[in-house]
Amino acid sequence: MKKRVCVAVTGGIGSGKSYVCQLLHKSGIKVYDCDAAAKRLMRSDKALLRELRHLVGDEVYQGEVLQKGILAKFILASEANKQAVNEVVHPAVTRDFIRSDYDWLESAILFESGFYRRVNPDYVVCVSAPLEERIARIMRRDGLSRRESVEWIQRQMPQEEIIRRSDFNIVNDGRHDLENQIEQIIHKIYQ
Repeated sequence: MKKRVCVAVTGGIGSGKSYVCQLLHKSGIKVYDCDAAAKRLMRSDKALLRELRHLVGDEVYQGEVLQKGILAKFILASEANKQAVNEVVHPAVTRDFIRSDYDWLESAILFESGFYRRVNPDYVVCVSAPLEERIARIMRRDGLSRRESVEWIQRQMPQEEIIRRSDFNIVNDGRHDLENQIEQIIHKIYQ
């Protein structure tokens, strides 16, 4: 029987966290996706909808449909805007995670948002990748320009700092064996 622990998977945009979490799922570990939960809650949690309308403006929703471009423009406008959105969304995500039956969670901005203080993980696993690979992934996945992709990366904590603050680092560069790295980390956590 595995002991119960809280494990957070983090890493900068484009590092491949979601792919690593898919591999974890194949290993029998369910991972709570904080981004997906935030999106779901921004669509379904009436109190959160009201708070975002108050913060960003009524145009952030058309009916009850979140206008991602308007929200993204607001977030990118200033650090204060980004923090204000986090202070509205993160408490809702924390409550949802605590009510869930998940022990593992995926959070891109675990440290810079202070989310780690809300969930207090026993272990933090960073997923890292070379900068050019991250840029290429963001451009492919989100249809952003190189400049926009770099801008998103620069708005997050530097990858080196995330690695330093984590207990484990999974290198997702296409050369290192991901499944082997995951297996070693699971063994260390649950030994």
